[in-house]
Formats: sequence, structure tokens, C-alpha cells
Amino acid sequence: MINLKELTIKKARKHLDDGDFTAVDLAKAYLKEIEAKNKELNVYLEVFSDVLEQATEADRQLQNFKTSKLETPALLGIPLAIKDNILIKGRKAGSASKILEGYVATYDATAIKKLKEAGAIFLGRVNMDEFAMGGSTENSAYGPTRNPHDSGRVAGGSSGGSAAAVAANLALGALGSDTGGSVRQPASFCGVVGLKPTYGSVSRSGLMAMASSLDVIGPVAKTAEDAEIIFNVIKGKDPLDSTSSNFSTSQLPNFSTSKLTIGIPEEILKIEGLSQSVREVLDSAKAKFESLGFKIKPVSLPKIKYSLSAYYIIVPAEVSSNMARFDGVKYGAKVPGADLLEDYLKTRGELLGPEVRRRIIIGTYVLSSGYYDAYYHKANVVRGFIADDFANAFKDVDLILMPTAPSPAFKIGEKAANPLELYLEDVFTVPANLVGLPAISIPAGFAEADGKKLPVGIQLIAPKGGEGVIFKASREFLSEK
Repeated sequence: MINLKELTIKKARKHLDDGDFTAVDLAKAYLKEIEAKNKELNVYLEVFSDVLEQATEADRQLQNFKTSKLETPALLGIPLAIKDNILIKGRKAGSASKILEGYVATYDATAIKKLKEAGAIFLGRVNMDEFAMGGSTENSAYGPTRNPHDSGRVAGGSSGGSAAAVAANLALGALGSDTGGSVRQPASFCGVVGLKPTYGSVSRSGLMAMASSLDVIGPVAKTAEDAEIIFNVIKGKDPLDSTSSNFSTSQLPNFSTSKLTIGIPEEILKIEGLSQSVREVLDSAKAKFESLGFKIKPVSLPKIKYSLSAYYIIVPAEVSSNMARFDGVKYGAKVPGADLLEDYLKTRGELLGPEVRRRIIIGTYVLSSGYYDAYYHKANVVRGFIADDFANAFKDVDLILMPTAPSPAFKIGEKAANPLELYLEDVFTVPANLVGLPAISIPAGFAEADGKKLPVGIQLIAPKGGEGVIFKASREFLSEK
């Protein structure tokens, strides 16, 4: 019997190569676990009907690699879950929204194409906040995903399904998307590893756009090493995405020859809403890094306090533009009206959820005549100031350590009626998106609540292209060999 709880991508790779079990055996084990748990947790919106066929093909390829004695691709035969806003050709993709119910993708996202070439098996598409707008997966049109550590609590968002799938052993890894913390925050809530790569390091082609200047596809996994394996497959410049690039790491520190210096921004400890339990985990993580030989020093990010304000002007503005394509005419569902205008109004009014409508309205307002300069332009100026702060901090340190979220996972329904409370959940994650930096959330401890142990993650941020440094520091912190 395959022990899914102890399995990682690295371990599964060795077992598959050694013939301890087949890709079909592994796929069946995950399908059985999904069958047992998905009804309660609401992770998968759809489990693909051809999983065993995919696994059979993977076994055939495995045999070919053994015969040829060539190195096996890292993800050949590895079962993954895919967030519902990433396109897989010939399969449904709905961004957990009624307006795209029944939509079938006509092409592969570049990240998906790369995973296919690497031999990954796609188990299915997983739940999320509608069009990635939210921090709890409660905004899904198909109900919230529940936290595997306490089913009365949220899994985080917007990639709640991706994080819960990995945490509940319903997939060996997953893809999510991160616009303001949507990979890292659910990873923290579910006790797994979540990476937001450098903006542009992973192609956005085939990712349903939310805020185009911040969106990035990122991996969720059990270990930093597994996240790195997935990232190395999906990264790289893509002609289909003009913002993509191959980032040089030549200016980054050589981890193998020197211990890194980690900066802790003095300002974050003064941010209102930081829970005592998260503060204690952060202090413990700081002590652990010091015991491992890392240097810790304070740094200053004076403009970081404006990150959330700038973010919630820029994002709705870009949402307003990107959501214009969902009108019931080109694709997806439609609510007919008496004329074309009524078609638009009924389709968008009835099939888009309240949070999506809220952001469209706010974004349209800040882009409107007379307000563009006062709001959107000013927010982008602030964005530049925040980037300058990070650039100055990285002159003295190699990494920056922060909490991932201000609290552990909260109860389902606890904050759903107050959008501002939910927006405040992003306070520690949005800065990295605003300035395009790579950031990771790694498990660092637990907080007690209602007799349950709830995971708490910490966040490491690096200069652009610094994923390798992040992974190495994370592996050392997590005692991964």
C-alpha cells in the first residue's frame, strides 16, 4: 500500500524509477483518497475521467526511459491538481464562476504544455475564489473549500483548492496563481509550501487574467524541493507572453560559499491585526534561522504600509479591464435579454458573484475621467516607492523574512460579510506582487484554536530571479536533505 502521507515528488520519482509501484498504482491511490475526502472538503470541482489512461501512458514512457537508460523527466507519472483558472486544452475551465460554466479550453496554458512535456498526470481542476478574487475560497460559485486541518475553517484563497489538495493528500503537487498572496496565504493556512515566482518568470499565457501586471502561476507542494521541481519545469521565457523573461541569477549570493543575511522589516511588527500566535511563530523562525548560521538584521521598508491601499486601487482597475471580455457573447454562459444591452446587464449581473462585481465597479470608478490621475496613477507612483524600498533593503540583506498571513485560518463565514476584513488578510503578501519579487510561504509552526492545531507559515522574499536562494534557505529551514 502506498503511504500518501509520507510521499513527496522526489520520493515518488525514485519509487516509480525503481519499480516499487507504477504510475497507475499511484493514480489509483490518489483517486481513492479523493473519493473518500472530496465530498467533505470540496477541493475538486472535477476529477478528470481519463486519469488512469494518462497514468498508463506514463508507465509506457517510464519503460521506454528504462530501456534507453536516459534520465527520467522529473514529473513523469506524478499526479497534480490544477487551479480552475489555468487552461488545459479540451477540458472545462471555469474560474469557479457561473459565467464560464461549461466553457471548454481551446488551447493549453504554456505552464500546462510544459507539464505535459514533463509527463505529469492531471487529476482534475480544483476550487478557487471566483476569478481569483478573494482570500478564503468562499467566493467560489460552488461553495468554499474546507481546511484539511479543521473542516470548519477556510483553506485560504484564492488558490484554496490547490493548497488543500496537497495538504489532504489529494494530489502530490498543484498549480495555483498568485496576484496578491493567492498561493502563499492558502499554503500557510494548510501547512504546505507555496511559491509566488518572480513576475514574468512563468508565462501567463493560458492563465485567466485578473490583474495582468501582478498575476503569476506558482507551485504548491509538500516540500521546498518539490516546489522547486515544479517551478523548474514551468519557468522560462515564452513568445506568447511579452512580459515573460529568463532571469539572470549572476548578481545573487552564492549560497554554497556563504551564509545568507536575512532582514526583518521593523514596520511589519507594528501592523495592526498581527495575531500573537503568528508573532510567536515568527520569533521562533527567526531563532531557528540564527541557530542554522544565518545572520539576522533589521531593515526598513517605510513605504510598505501603503502597499494594501495601492494594491486595492491597481487590482480593481485591471480587473475592470480584464473582466470586460466576459459578456455572454464570445464564450461561456448567457442570460438572454430583450436586446444586446440587456444581454450584457443580465449575464454579468446574474452570473458574476458579488466580490467580482464589487471590484469591477471600484475599478471602473478609479479609471474614469477625472479620477485616473487621483487614484490609479498615484497608486502606481506609490508602487515605485515601495520597489525602491525593497531595492535599498536588498543592498544589505539577501532575503527578507515576514509573516505570510496575520492570523491562522479563520472560520468559514467569519469574515465573509466584511470585504475589508478579508482584504486585510493580504497585508503581508501584496508587497511582493506589487514589485514583482519572488516569495515563498513555508510551514513554520502551529497555533492552538478550539482544540485544533492550525498551521502557520512564514514568508521569505528575495530579489528578482532569486528563487534559487529562496529554495536553498527554505530547504535548510525545513531540514530537507
